[in-house]
Amino acid sequence: MKVNCRFDHYNFNVADLEKSIKFYEEALNFTEKRRKVADDGSFILVFLEDNQTNFLLELTWLRDWDGSYNLGDNERHLCVRTSDDYDKVREYHREKGWICYENEKMNLYFIADPDGHWIEVVPDRR
Repeated sequence: MKVNCRFDHYNFNVADLEKSIKFYEEALNFTEKRRKVADDGSFILVFLEDNQTNFLLELTWLRDWDGSYNLGDNERHLCVRTSDDYDKVREYHREKGWICYENEKMNLYFIADPDGHWIEVVPDRR
């Protein structure tokens, strides 16, 4: 059997939903596409879109989670490509204090969201 699948979304659990939404709006111009609130208020799911593809970033807030998330070695990450002027985008992220790691030799860098999730930023190579 051949199974046909496509990427749909990636999930980050977050401690402060509104702070995270604001970060993704300011840092990457992602906007809220939809949200689901549990009937009992135990969780809220917010799906962010990049307004260019069908891929979504799901932010999950859990009412009963207390504390920060253990991200391990933080080797998992989301990667985005920017079609804007890469150097200007990097300088903007640097000015905001969001850059957590740079590799100039490979022409990439990472920004960290409020919960410490890393997002790799690379130039559009199309």
